[in-house]
Amino acid sequence: MWCAPTSADAASGAVGAACGVLAVVQRWLVDEECGDARLVVVTERGVGVVPGEVVDAGAAAVWGLVRSAQAENPGRITIVDADADAVLTAHTLPSLLATDEPQLALRGAELHAPRLTRTAPENSEPVSLDPDGTVLVTGGTGDLGALVARHLVHRYGARHLVLVSRSGARAAGTAELQAELAAAGAQAEVVSCDVADRAAVAQLLSAVPAEHPLTGVVHCAGALDDGVIGALDEQRIGRVFAPKYDALCHLDELTRESDLELFVLFSSAAGVLGTPGQGNYAAANAAADAVVRARRAAGLPGVSMAWGWWGQGSGLTGKLSEADRERFARGGVVAMSPDEGLALFDAALAHGDPELVPVKLDVTKLGHVGTLSPLLSGLVAGPAGTARRTAHSGDGRNNTEALRAKLAALPGPEQERLLLDLVVSQVATVLGHSRAAGVEASKPFTALGFDSLTAVELRNRLSQETGLRLPATLTFDHPTPLALTQFLQTEISPSETQTLDWAMNEIDKMESVLSELPPDDAVRARVTDRLRVLLSRAGEPTSEVSGAVLTEQLQASSSEELFQFVDRQLGA
Repeated sequence: MWCAPTSADAASGAVGAACGVLAVVQRWLVDEECGDARLVVVTERGVGVVPGEVVDAGAAAVWGLVRSAQAENPGRITIVDADADAVLTAHTLPSLLATDEPQLALRGAELHAPRLTRTAPENSEPVSLDPDGTVLVTGGTGDLGALVARHLVHRYGARHLVLVSRSGARAAGTAELQAELAAAGAQAEVVSCDVADRAAVAQLLSAVPAEHPLTGVVHCAGALDDGVIGALDEQRIGRVFAPKYDALCHLDELTRESDLELFVLFSSAAGVLGTPGQGNYAAANAAADAVVRARRAAGLPGVSMAWGWWGQGSGLTGKLSEADRERFARGGVVAMSPDEGLALFDAALAHGDPELVPVKLDVTKLGHVGTLSPLLSGLVAGPAGTARRTAHSGDGRNNTEALRAKLAALPGPEQERLLLDLVVSQVATVLGHSRAAGVEASKPFTALGFDSLTAVELRNRLSQETGLRLPATLTFDHPTPLALTQFLQTEISPSETQTLDWAMNEIDKMESVLSELPPDDAVRARVTDRLRVLLSRAGEPTSEVSGAVLTEQLQASSSEELFQFVDRQLGA
């Protein structure tokens, strides 16, 4: 169990918290001794349970990163947010873990688990903007920022805009955008500014003319530096936090005395759902969500829109590969058109909640996702949601038992053929191929088009099918589908030599335990009696026990039982 420290200050505290939990999770995932254990991360004020509950940005960042780590490593990590009245001890922890919920909040003695639910705007009338006021749009020269700027002019009547980006007027299409907005009756000033620099933001805001005071902020700026948890570091976290979270902190602080009508954060569903390969981005957006929540608690305007997948009109998602798009589609996440996205923007502004998740989902596909997040289970009608939650917790026993039963009935060569078919079909799926026939079993995964994220997805899919706890380095250690198949066959149906080697290792451990027994005659007598019973059991006839059954019995035995069994077999 690891308890996250609370933030010392807004910016450095959130980044430091994200880096701290990253280091813990990275060590945990590579520690072979923890392979069958679960890491419990505990935070305080990391999530809000009731409206108005203030959230600590650093703890929220921990939640964002852990959510992505959970998506990459199902069943390995549980995160619990506990308030000051919660009782979280070695005695209460097992009952929490028994819920099979990867994310929990403990308020006193009450346990809460997060769920996304459908919602609708409270007001049908759109938000009105003062036409004499100025609206600041960060990331305003990018695809998404330009789309929002046009919408603010045409839908909300904005007449004075400041479009901010690092590149400013050098950005492609800027002159055309200004001309288009001017034709619609709006003046758009394009400014080059690093919004992660507080002094630069202060200078930017001071330049807003008094006759057109600042009345709105839309923070679209952001950056990606995707990588699986094992590939992230402090620098990659900092690069993503700066334009999203740090910039938002500056905008929040420096506009608190302004009479704003609008303060909108373009956040990401990654911070809520936990997207594989985006732990740093999820952490930054979750921390930014906490800032908006604090604004609303203070009576200031603010809404965080944790966006799903913009199919067009977003520079961040415009670079997705075909495999990325297929991965989203398999998970039930559907691309939004610009019109759909802007309609959700309007609905979010008209809504009363400070945090919303505008995302387009294919609910029919959600019901068939093998590892559906419990967070989404409430959106799946009928028993499918409950069934899929069980699969998420690593309890895919039906598939695993059926596979092992088939393998047990086959000779070695046919076992390999069956497992190779499984591996190749899963490889084709994660690569987005419609048929497995095009996957060459002897071709390296890198040549097949694998990257770290597809390798993680393949590992998770094979873990679910086989019931094995497979390492994150699976495709690196076994670099072709054929080599991976042979490894799986060895793990599922170990040879007699491997079984004996494993048993001898366990005996070595038992020998160490016996050597450390206290010089107490009563204790040694009890241990000796136990060993004699096991020796008697090991001496029972085994001629009718098959090798497969014997292997299964050995794997289910304790170290004490193995000690006596091997002694008898070796004549010791």
